[in-house]
Amino acid sequence: MDLINKKIQLLIDTLKVSSDYDFSGYSIKSFTRRVAKVLETYNIDLDTLTRRVQYDVVFVENVVKEITVNTTELFRNPQSWQAIKYRILPKFENQKTINIWHAGCSTGQEVYSMLILLNELKMLDKARIFASDINEDVIKTAKKGIYVYRFNMTYLDNFDKVIRQNPYNFEHYKNVPYSDYLIIDKEKDTISAKDFLKNRVTYIKQNLVKREQIFKTQFDIIFCRNVLIYFKQELQTQMYRYFYQNLKNNGFLILGYHESILGQQAQRFNRKGLYYTKKLV
Repeated sequence: MDLINKKIQLLIDTLKVSSDYDFSGYSIKSFTRRVAKVLETYNIDLDTLTRRVQYDVVFVENVVKEITVNTTELFRNPQSWQAIKYRILPKFENQKTINIWHAGCSTGQEVYSMLILLNELKMLDKARIFASDINEDVIKTAKKGIYVYRFNMTYLDNFDKVIRQNPYNFEHYKNVPYSDYLIIDKEKDTISAKDFLKNRVTYIKQNLVKREQIFKTQFDIIFCRNVLIYFKQELQTQMYRYFYQNLKNNGFLILGYHESILGQQAQRFNRKGLYYTKKLV
């Protein structure tokens, strides 16, 4: 192990002892890249960073926010959302309630995508939506539902592909105005979710790595997209076991577009194209 890796490991060990955050299951390569950005932001070296996290609680919280990745967009990977629209949600048409959990929800665009889709399918009123993230700042952003327009306007094309177009019948086109769900103010450079969407979500700060049973229910659908790719294989395995425990029988697990369940835990799920279903084993 070279000197840098030894110092990174010491930082991970120090955080684990001095705080509630355990990054020992994270990919070292990914963790090191994120730490490099922290060092640049605060203009400090790795030794100073490690010393400071031992006694500065506020600093630790800021460092964790810098380390965690928060990349998301409205209807990210439209093919996945088309599968949710036409293959998954219709199975719950006759169910009284639908429990949905967005694990690692980031700034909330994924959550609002689901809310819009549920409303289009006349299923919003029976949905119970939970969203969690380790980063309090992104949760605050998600609750506000206000985003920079110039960074998000290109994602309206995703809206068109999922809400307006039908990939199974190109002659069918539903002209749903963006204004049904979004308030676009080009002068203020904002795009905001409407209040009737924002009021439907329960947000919780959660460190997924701890795998605590913070919910008093099991879920029909769990989203965990582009989160586990930053974890080592062993921690991924533990997370899949955790999601399995929190899914109802035949419940759905939605991963990132390029993510797959590998190893022994794959036996607990059936793969159906772009999503997984829990099976009894």
